[in-house]
Amino acid sequence: MYSVEKTKGISITRRFDYLSFFVVLVISAIGILVLSSAAYKMTNGSSLMRTQYISLLIGFILAVFISTIDYKDFKTIGVIFYLFSVLMLVLVLIIGTGDQLGSKSWIKLGNFRFQPSELSKITFVVMASIFLERIKEGTERNKNIIKLIMYSVLPVGLVLLQPDFGTAMVFVFIFLVMIFICGFPYRYIVITSIMCVVSMPFLWFFGLKDYQKKRIMVFLSPELDPKGAGFNVIRAKTAIGSGKLFGKRLYEGIQTQNGGVPVKESDFIFTVVGEELGFVGAVIIIVLMFFLLLRFLYIAKHSRDGYGAFLVTGMVGMIAFHFIQNVGMCIGILPVTGIPLPFISSGGTAMIANYIAVGLVLSVSMRRKKTIFNVDE
Repeated sequence: MYSVEKTKGISITRRFDYLSFFVVLVISAIGILVLSSAAYKMTNGSSLMRTQYISLLIGFILAVFISTIDYKDFKTIGVIFYLFSVLMLVLVLIIGTGDQLGSKSWIKLGNFRFQPSELSKITFVVMASIFLERIKEGTERNKNIIKLIMYSVLPVGLVLLQPDFGTAMVFVFIFLVMIFICGFPYRYIVITSIMCVVSMPFLWFFGLKDYQKKRIMVFLSPELDPKGAGFNVIRAKTAIGSGKLFGKRLYEGIQTQNGGVPVKESDFIFTVVGEELGFVGAVIIIVLMFFLLLRFLYIAKHSRDGYGAFLVTGMVGMIAFHFIQNVGMCIGILPVTGIPLPFISSGGTAMIANYIAVGLVLSVSMRRKKTIFNVDE
């Protein structure tokens, strides 16, 4: 399926968004440095870094390969991947492994393990984009709205059964962003919001586990449990604040190098950025990420069709939620969840999923109806 087609006299390969891909690689390179520092004194540090290198290489290859495929082909093959991802979400409930909190989020095969929910986010966006395009065009509107809801609820429900409330939030956020872009009447959004508010007491008493409730209470006031649920947030804020303007340099953080911050290699990796690279390093990463997201939104705006626009918007929603949630929980303005920082946190499946998302965005970009720069068409 390697693309050699021409668009208005310009080879499709010339439309490859080198700048966006370069920014992704720069963020990933910074991530490798930061992660190597986080894993410096960990007993499994070398294994963790090896997994990250391999995942980055696989992700790079997949992103380039996927970009050469016309994204419209995913209307067909995306359905197959969606069904496979749902099967994996069911399978993880049966044979999956998890953490000390009792969740089942990973499937382990020998020394290899992966998290189906990470890849399910991609297939979720692909499927939702199909129905949103039909809804936008007015094709069997009510029928496709029902299908959209059914295909959206299924993976979210399976993720909640793991249970993984943080990942389920990612799906919901992506869904809300995509239907907002689709132009759903505000009354539907208002009704949905009211339903969410009304359901909160039920969710609190019957849906959330004790540790999840504690996380919410600690978010409101970390001092309620400074040695328990609030410990991570307090230590994270301390580490980031101690970095000041330029940080303590990589491998020299006092908090992050001496066990002061738990899960520093994944959930709280932004503490390593804050303490060792300082305010300047943190700002550089934030600016790079926002530049990437804004560039992706430009691609969505100038997509050649609705499907491409929704596809890119969904990927933007996924990456943006992960980024904002991870940074927010590290500085104490959002509740703690197990959400990794895109392209930086450890996690092979997450890294590969993020690069697949980039590949799909690049595929849309290469076939957009308007170039990003003033190139003669």
